[in-house]
Amino acid sequence: MSKKIVDFKVGDSIQGFFLVKSIKLKTSSNNKIFLDFNLTDRTGEINAKLWDCTKEDEKKYSEGKLIKVKGSILEWQGKLQLRIIKIRNVKEEDNLIIDDYVLSAPEKSEIMYEKILSYIDNIDNDDIRNIVSYLFKENKKELMFYPAAKSNHHSMHGGLLYHILTMLRGAEKFLEIYTFLDKDLLFGGVVLHDIAKINEMDSNELGIVSSYTSEGELLGHIIQGIKQIEKVSEKVDANKEITVLLQHMLLSHHYEPEFGSPKRPMIPEAEILHYLDVIDARMFDMKKTLENIEPSGFSDKIWTLHNRKLYKAKYNNL
Repeated sequence: MSKKIVDFKVGDSIQGFFLVKSIKLKTSSNNKIFLDFNLTDRTGEINAKLWDCTKEDEKKYSEGKLIKVKGSILEWQGKLQLRIIKIRNVKEEDNLIIDDYVLSAPEKSEIMYEKILSYIDNIDNDDIRNIVSYLFKENKKELMFYPAAKSNHHSMHGGLLYHILTMLRGAEKFLEIYTFLDKDLLFGGVVLHDIAKINEMDSNELGIVSSYTSEGELLGHIIQGIKQIEKVSEKVDANKEITVLLQHMLLSHHYEPEFGSPKRPMIPEAEILHYLDVIDARMFDMKKTLENIEPSGFSDKIWTLHNRKLYKAKYNNL
């Protein structure tokens, strides 16, 4: 039967249409060749396996395309997995609209964009507002669909906008508690901290990243973002200290050198930015993981959460 990914349960027999987010030919420990898919619909994502393949089978299916699948749901290492029994590419007579199968942020991109603009308009410092507004508006076309990551947190259509908006909402709450924080710097840092991911990754309009760009691999979005701030600051004739403070926000938001930040935060706004980023990413990954776990069950170890297992309490479902 046709069910949405979010409703899949172990033992379900599945027949329906899905979008291919990624596909890779792999070899198992006993030397069997299989196709490893990540499939999505608007409600979620699931890993799928097609066994007894040949190397030619990989050429039949493409990332960013729709397929029809028949199979069964099983559990592997604490996660749901789809075992494919039958598979074919979508035909014209299926009359499908691809947008109906794209994993997307829970809010429409156009609405999120306008909400973020209202935060930017609320920045009092002219230099910060001018820099942030310029970069945000310059990237409007890509922001409508870009994910916040190739995989893991907010890796979906409109994910980057959703990540920024959620962090801005969190920043508002922190500003109520820690009244000494500079609102303008914090809002500016939140909006700009990942915006150069648009230049770091190659994404299609479905929000699916095929690869990283050459500059993204060589420099990364932190350095790319710092370069962009420098260029725009010169265009709007911004104060030098303001420029450096915004650059420091970006430079330090990963906190550790091994994660791409050569400097740890030296101002409180940068410290808060780092933890807002961590909180939002981890809450996203936790929510996504818990959706696929039965009450009183444990997940597999999640590497983005330092290889922790998650537990789904039963009382949440009473």
